[in-house]
Amino acid sequence: MEFYTEQDTETFNDIPLLFIRTSLDKHVFRITLNRPEKRNAFTPTMAAEITFALAYAHYHSQVRCVILDAKGPVFCAGADLNAFHDSSTDTINPNLPVPNQEIRLGDAFSQLLKPSIAIVEGSVLAGGFLLICGCTFVISVPHVTFSLPEVKRGIWPMQVMASLMPIIPHRKILEMAITGKSYTAAEAVEMGLVTNIYEPENIKAEAGNLAEIICSNAPFAIRSGMEAYHNLSNIPEREHHIYLKKQLEKLLDSEDSKEGSLAFKQKRNPVWQGR
Repeated sequence: MEFYTEQDTETFNDIPLLFIRTSLDKHVFRITLNRPEKRNAFTPTMAAEITFALAYAHYHSQVRCVILDAKGPVFCAGADLNAFHDSSTDTINPNLPVPNQEIRLGDAFSQLLKPSIAIVEGSVLAGGFLLICGCTFVISVPHVTFSLPEVKRGIWPMQVMASLMPIIPHRKILEMAITGKSYTAAEAVEMGLVTNIYEPENIKAEAGNLAEIICSNAPFAIRSGMEAYHNLSNIPEREHHIYLKKQLEKLLDSEDSKEGSLAFKQKRNPVWQGR
């Protein structure tokens, strides 16, 4: 990961975090946005904490799935522009390692290479899209809305465009950015932004069920497949099958592949080693 090294994350559990909460339960790592009084709008420090947590999940072999949720009635209202424009208003976490380069949340999520689930129980605005677009699955309750209101403030969702482009049609991105209108959860499903909608009383259980399915499958295969998927955009289309065949050959030689075949023959559950 570009922003933090594996060595940086060795002290993760000893570092108090100001704006997010984290927990690890078996193979599921949870990141909770915890700035509800500011609608979970992220400051530079909060963005660094989120990225640091993602780096921990990326490097920590026990983590097979990441769940992202939020405290309060708004999932995320985007960037706290005051804190980004005036660094004196940002509360610094002095315990965080210094990142190798300027934090970019969109890139931080794309470099995770492990399945992630966003549980959206409050509305998502502006830069909050960087968080949900970066997750593999996005599940939502029916009543929330999704909007890019930046143009109403005289700005434009620049970085959000890059995160949206692999997910929804380009014309829809321009519509969202130009009009600044709000979209329902049902509309978000239709455009591919949200995976599924669940009632509030069921959404956490559904996320748990999905996480359990993810964790039961081969972690090395998932990581390798996600890495190959991301790499395809940098490889000429005529070379896609050549590249993917090589990645499959590496997988077939892995310990998890051999264990999966053996477990299937022996009619038992595989014991994954993640390698």
